[in-house]
Amino acid sequence: MWGDVMGRAKENEKKLTISDVAEALGVSKTTVSRAISGKGRIGAETKERVLAFIQEHNYKPNVLAKGLAKLKTYNIGIMLPEDYTVVDLPFFQTCLIGVQEAAVSMDYDVLLTMGKENDCTQLARMVENHKVDGLILMRTLAKDAHIEYLKSKDIPFVTVGSTYYQGVVQVDNDHQGACRELISILLLKGMKRIGLIGGIESHVVTQSRLQGYLDAHKLAGIPIDKNIIHVNIEKEVLIEHGVEKLLEHGVDCIACLDDAVCIHVLNKLRKEQVDVPGQMRVASFYDSSVLDNNLPSVTSLYFDARELGNVACRTLLDAVEGNQVKARTLLGYEVVLKESTK
Repeated sequence: MWGDVMGRAKENEKKLTISDVAEALGVSKTTVSRAISGKGRIGAETKERVLAFIQEHNYKPNVLAKGLAKLKTYNIGIMLPEDYTVVDLPFFQTCLIGVQEAAVSMDYDVLLTMGKENDCTQLARMVENHKVDGLILMRTLAKDAHIEYLKSKDIPFVTVGSTYYQGVVQVDNDHQGACRELISILLLKGMKRIGLIGGIESHVVTQSRLQGYLDAHKLAGIPIDKNIIHVNIEKEVLIEHGVEKLLEHGVDCIACLDDAVCIHVLNKLRKEQVDVPGQMRVASFYDSSVLDNNLPSVTSLYFDARELGNVACRTLLDAVEGNQVKARTLLGYEVVLKESTK
């Protein structure tokens, strides 16, 4: 086989490809690319073998230069939101594990950067210095400067989370469907005044969860009372004030847009000596380790963050390879009913 490859190469040296070099030396195309570009992890001895072969078989400089323009870095970029909280951290860590597993299986490395809401500086540095072959955005906003920037560049990218921008590849959990199902179950269990609290409406995930809450009431034929919907509050003092308002309006259950909010809601109810679930039921639209040790255990929605990261990475790498990918992938969820809504 090696002789056949050599013969083909000698017949037309200008058509020698990375695949030919890889086959002749018994290494991967990734290894050849890294040896030529000088980027990525590769042993010194292997690099010398590749470069010596290229030189020996007259891999023409002009052909090499043309090839280098199309070479991959075998890096993907991940942009985390700079404003994440300690409570957000378990989600991002688990999601990144999923990304890393998929990246390693395809011989890619992962580069991390942070991004402020309207500042694309770090993102631009990655893209314009050609450090990555594609990017994953770990949070989406209704008005998203990072998406707008990447849409203007010729680089594949995927969002973890839904977006309203057209032509953007998205991988997300079905937050709207999950929240609709959870609230529908609670309504069927006899809770007729379910208050909603927390979340920032500029985050698309908040809008999706809110819509699920509204959908459930519409399906049940129960009118929406805007007095028991309190969004755009994340700070503890505002959450506590929101709980006071919900108690004044006679809700029989409080649905929290995420577990960070839920912790503050539970603490406020304890201060007010309101028994859960005896006097008030509580549910969260996200389940993480933050709620693990709470008594009573909290009804919540489970989303597999590891799978989310894995699918997002594989989708991105398919796009990098020029394969057709789905515009939007929605992953599943599980409604976990526990003691707080008995």
